Amino acid sequence: MTETLTPDICVIGAGSGGLSVAAAAAAFGVPVVLIEKGRMGGDCLNYGCVPSKALLAAARHAAEPRRANLFGMELPRAKIDFAKVNAHVHGVIAAIAPNDSTERFTGLGVHVIAGAARFTDARTVAVGNFEIKARRFVVATGSAAAVPPIPGLDSTPFLTNETIFELKECPEHLVIIGGGPIGLELAQAHGRLGAAVTVLEAATPLAKDDPECAEVVLAQLAREGIAIRTGVKVARVAHDGGKVQAVLEGGETVEGSHLLVAAGRKANTEGLDLAAAGIKYEPRGIMVDKGLKTSNKKVYAIGDVAGGPQFTHAANYHAGIVIRNALFRLPAKTNHDTLPWVTFTDPELAHVGLTESQARERHKTIRVLRWPYHENDRAQAERETHGHIKVVTAKNGRILGATIVGAHAGELITTWTLALTQGLNIRAMTGIVMPYPTLAEIGKRAAITYFSSSLTGSTVRRLIGFLRRFG
Repeated sequence: MTETLTPDICVIGAGSGGLSVAAAAAAFGVPVVLIEKGRMGGDCLNYGCVPSKALLAAARHAAEPRRANLFGMELPRAKIDFAKVNAHVHGVIAAIAPNDSTERFTGLGVHVIAGAARFTDARTVAVGNFEIKARRFVVATGSAAAVPPIPGLDSTPFLTNETIFELKECPEHLVIIGGGPIGLELAQAHGRLGAAVTVLEAATPLAKDDPECAEVVLAQLAREGIAIRTGVKVARVAHDGGKVQAVLEGGETVEGSHLLVAAGRKANTEGLDLAAAGIKYEPRGIMVDKGLKTSNKKVYAIGDVAGGPQFTHAANYHAGIVIRNALFRLPAKTNHDTLPWVTFTDPELAHVGLTESQARERHKTIRVLRWPYHENDRAQAERETHGHIKVVTAKNGRILGATIVGAHAGELITTWTLALTQGLNIRAMTGIVMPYPTLAEIGKRAAITYFSSSLTGSTVRRLIGFLRRFG
């Protein structure tokens, strides 16, 4: 028999965004149904952010002996047990999983249902033996690895981010199709853990980032022996004698032991029957307005499935917008202009706001401020001197964007995210007292360069000369 449920909110998808909506609504005493057809925690916990960062952490430790000579030491090369590295990755997932578990959310008062949801009409979702008629629905089904239409791929074994973390043996030669953040993070991780790695990118690696800063990352990967082929298109792939072969346009063949496809993401809309609910969507995801409402005003879409920035923190941000809209009827709207992102390679690459090229398109006059890591005392002490900060301001000093490439860039970008969110002028950053010695000082030093020319100009010199007359 079918059981009808009538909660205030029905959330489809128990990834980061869906869990945030469900937890917040339950905390306010609102009846919530949460539906998940796969693993609780979604892509981020099981196949994305968590396992990739755990793998990168292991890889960083594997690379440390190579840098020991910088500190007057010689350490033996790391002996890597890839099966134990894999166990570490899954141990991290297991440690975090209780926070996203069915048991925890049931304890919070959320009615969790395992199964595939589909809309049957504009106000009803069916899943298993349940029919949910909610006041509001939130689609938070995320995204999955996009599989490009490369001839031969359907008959060739390949990995995606959903399967690569199951490997118990390190690939002999990992061939990666795609030079975006996912592809390059996994390239460096596997390279440091013992694999030969070749990255095939049809356009430009890290194309969404500032090219000047991205080049610092690409140069480091090259120094580590990772082959990055840019502007190459894979014409077809094949599998022969236990090897995978990527045949490029022009006839060249790149052969490896494993093939990883990291060529973008696709929104998870299949099986939802969005048309039955009058929800408009396109290949990149569900169409939403600034308040994240779909064409069906009773339904919201958040995170990757909404076709915007594909980051876990973006989904969490969207969750807050929906809670304010759906529960408190506040006119909250999204603003992705101040949304930061980080590529967790070594060095890290972090960004918020406008890049230099974007700023030049939108503003008549801009200022570009830089400060290098090698001019920072903490960076020198830790031999982390590769990289720099790049800040873009309007002519009047209003901060438009910032990019940091270097050690701990992902942590350092937070200060600039706050500055951008609050609409601060660069003057505010010059007045901060930074603890010494810290990497964060690079930001203050960059900010001070905005005033360098005026501080040493003739007007200032005349003023000081005048004041000296008074003793």
